[in-house]
Amino acid sequence: MLINSYAKINLYLEVLSKRPDGYHEIETLFSTINLYDSLKFALTKKPLIKILSNIPELASEDNLIHQVATKIFTDFDVKEGVEIHLQKRIPVSAGLGGGSSNAAMTILALDKLCGLNLDENSKNALAAGFGSDVNFFLYGGKARGTSRGEKLETLPDTEPMELLLVNPGIAVSSQEAYQLVNPAGSSNLNRKEWFNSLEAGIRTKYPPINEVIESMKDMGASEAMMSGSGATCFGLFPDRTQQDKAAAHFKKMRYWVKAVKTLGRSQYRECTQNLSL
Repeated sequence: MLINSYAKINLYLEVLSKRPDGYHEIETLFSTINLYDSLKFALTKKPLIKILSNIPELASEDNLIHQVATKIFTDFDVKEGVEIHLQKRIPVSAGLGGGSSNAAMTILALDKLCGLNLDENSKNALAAGFGSDVNFFLYGGKARGTSRGEKLETLPDTEPMELLLVNPGIAVSSQEAYQLVNPAGSSNLNRKEWFNSLEAGIRTKYPPINEVIESMKDMGASEAMMSGSGATCFGLFPDRTQQDKAAAHFKKMRYWVKAVKTLGRSQYRECTQNLSL
């Protein structure tokens, strides 16, 4: 089975408070983008879970893919094994949800391959155990996330936005980003897009991220911000020529650069529900 595992951006992210379980209470606006990893699943007679990847360090038991597969095979008494090939294109620890997306696609793929016929509640319960935004990737498109981010309100598809992604080559862990934030304490209903309360602390600690955002604005971006916990930033350029010039500028600096579009839920579901065998 072949499946694409899409990335996301956060168009809005407000950290409200620290929770007793160690996570944070947040409000966020997720949007899928058309950058994706590729996953290939093959059941095996030998009851082992094996990951192969173009990035060797991801082929380990620490990978969320392996953890999800292990739980599914244990909880549902699956007798076979599985070999999973991960072709990684989404940068790691970059605020784009690549690992969470891989985890969600593993749930969807193994549900179908193993004939489990899990209902929505079961899939969501599985997803919530592996991270705050794994649930979002079961649905994709555009959605508001609350609580840890796992409680979702799916939103109607909108016209796709063309965006420029730039990552200066810095890996930022979610734990570090949340340690640097000052929680808002209460919801700000006046801001629902183009704001990320994790950004201020990260921009101060990592000047290259600050420089990326400011450079995007200087080069014509009407909006520019950091996605999730960073370090990937994205800019909205009204003019394609300006976007191309900005891309060329960051490529000269040897930064990771990618032009992308937001992906609607209808397109996303078409890609994830009609899995290729």
